[in-house]
Amino acid sequence: MQHIPELYFAASDIDGRGMFCGLDIPKGSLIEICPVIVLSKEDRLIIHETKLHDYYFTWGIDQKQCAIALGYGSIYNHAKDSNAEYNLNLADQTIEFITVKKIKAGDEITINYNGESGDGKTLWFEKENK
Repeated sequence: MQHIPELYFAASDIDGRGMFCGLDIPKGSLIEICPVIVLSKEDRLIIHETKLHDYYFTWGIDQKQCAIALGYGSIYNHAKDSNAEYNLNLADQTIEFITVKKIKAGDEITINYNGESGDGKTLWFEKENK
């Protein structure tokens, strides 16, 4: 399985579009495995000048590359106390999205862009909105 069949995107109360599921998802469940397009550290500098800036994941052992997630991977919205987390699989060039708490049908699936649910470090878009 590469994703839960009942996944769907819809308008989000958080921002733009978000990811949802048509059924309850138990804690510890695999939501989706997304292949990625890996970009070089030079491309990462260029991407900051484009709309893709808000949609990439840092990548590589030294975190100097970036990756664009395919599938629904770049649509998950941020929440400090997210209900899911992501794991980077550098060898397979994929990102796995896994629940960290039960998600009820129709609730938005969120990740913490800092990497772990509960991480409260300020993000780039929070700085821009202050």
